[in-house]
Amino acid sequence: MTGERPLVGAFSVDVEEWFHAENVRTAAPPERWSELPSRVEGQVERLLDLLDAHETAATFFCLGWVAERRPALIRRIAERGHEVASHGHDHRMLGELGPDRFRDDLARSKAALQDASGVAVLGYRAPTWSIGPATDWAFDALVEAGYRYDSSVFPVRHDRYGDPSAPIVPHRVRRAGGSLVELPPLVRPLLGMNLPAAGGGYLRLLPFGWTRAAVARAVRSGRPVMLYVHPWEIDPDQPRVSLPLLRRWRHYAGLGRVEGRLGRLLAAHRLGRAIDLVEAFERREEEETGIPTATAAASSAASPGGPR
Repeated sequence: MTGERPLVGAFSVDVEEWFHAENVRTAAPPERWSELPSRVEGQVERLLDLLDAHETAATFFCLGWVAERRPALIRRIAERGHEVASHGHDHRMLGELGPDRFRDDLARSKAALQDASGVAVLGYRAPTWSIGPATDWAFDALVEAGYRYDSSVFPVRHDRYGDPSAPIVPHRVRRAGGSLVELPPLVRPLLGMNLPAAGGGYLRLLPFGWTRAAVARAVRSGRPVMLYVHPWEIDPDQPRVSLPLLRRWRHYAGLGRVEGRLGRLLAAHRLGRAIDLVEAFERREEEETGIPTATAAASSAASPGGPR
């Protein structure tokens, strides 16, 4: 799946059902999830076939909730050469969970994913990008749980998430108990602001030229690209629920054009797994410092709260 072109970034899939999305929570609350029609299996199979067609290995950030109900799907993802990582268990934003419930959510998700896939889970992405200045306690829990990297901090200003002061390139987050690598999603710097361009709703709702130009600019500058999509975003036939106008637009607009746009991006650029970006980052660290990554990560406990 590697091809001959240089790797310019990673492609990722946040594996969740259509009713897990924050935009539809009011119409599809958690107590109704078990009675709603599941569509994630067919959606993920289509994405797997698309990735095969473009000889691309990706990272699938999977909900533990899905893994408990569709373990064979998680195993197929791993068997087809992709990385299985965690998207948490119940798709709850971290501000809603708090530190103690977050640790429980992390443990339950990791156990479900590793049982289903048979491989170690090294990466995490928070539901709705919900690690930010008010929830950076999550890094302590991630380090404690043995995660090697995170991809949850969106360096933009948004009504639900984001940290516009966060770095827009991979970087090491240092905490009292250790450290991990942070992989931010792609943004497009413009007029002193970071504007989102990483895929998902931005791929659906904005002109394709916006994302294409953002990727090209990042590639020219040598900045690694992190793109993402949700399985329900390639499924225009998913059930419709009654939502306020803005949430309806955010969730349903542009569903019919995402798969084609993804194909064009995958054809134009060689993308890989998140762990591939982490390993490339760690190699650069070792070259620059002369210190093996494992040693540097362990010694970060002596420098708590270091720069992000």
